[in-house]
Amino acid sequence: MAEPAPFGTSGFTTTRVFAAPRERVWREWTEPERFADWFGGADCEVPLSTVSMDVRPGGAWRATMFCGPGRREIRWVGEYREVAAPERLVLTFSDRPGDDRYELVTVILTDLGDGRTEMRFEQRGHKRPDEYDHTKQGWGTFFARLDERLAG
Repeated sequence: MAEPAPFGTSGFTTTRVFAAPRERVWREWTEPERFADWFGGADCEVPLSTVSMDVRPGGAWRATMFCGPGRREIRWVGEYREVAAPERLVLTFSDRPGDDRYELVTVILTDLGDGRTEMRFEQRGHKRPDEYDHTKQGWGTFFARLDERLAG
C-alpha cells in the first residue's frame, strides 16, 4: 500500500462573493445557530444541539450532520488553528473522531467596500486528488445555502 501523500499537497480553493458585510459572513462561520443552518446545504440537517464552537486558537468545534433519506450520520470534529476576526479563520475538519488525520480549512474574508464580501475558501489534506472534486461540490451546496441566508 502506498504511503499517504504529504499533508497539504492535495486540495482545492474556491472563491465566492456574498451580498453581506464581512462581519455578518464571519458570524455565519463562528456562531452555532448560524452555522447549523447552512452547513450541510439543503440536503443535510445539523441540529443546533449537536454544534459546539470554542472559537479561539486551540479551541474545539463539533457538529453532527444527518444526510439524505436514510439520515446518514456524520460526526464532524476539529480545532481552530487561527482566529483573526473578521478576516481569517483556519480550522481542522475530520469526520472520523479519534483519528489523527484531518483536513485543514482556511477561510479568508475580504470586505469589498459595497456591502459585499469575498470569501476565499481553501481545503488541504490527505484525500486523493479525485476525492476533492466531490468535496468541492459538497461545499458548493453548503455555500449556496449560505448565499440564500445572507441574501434573505
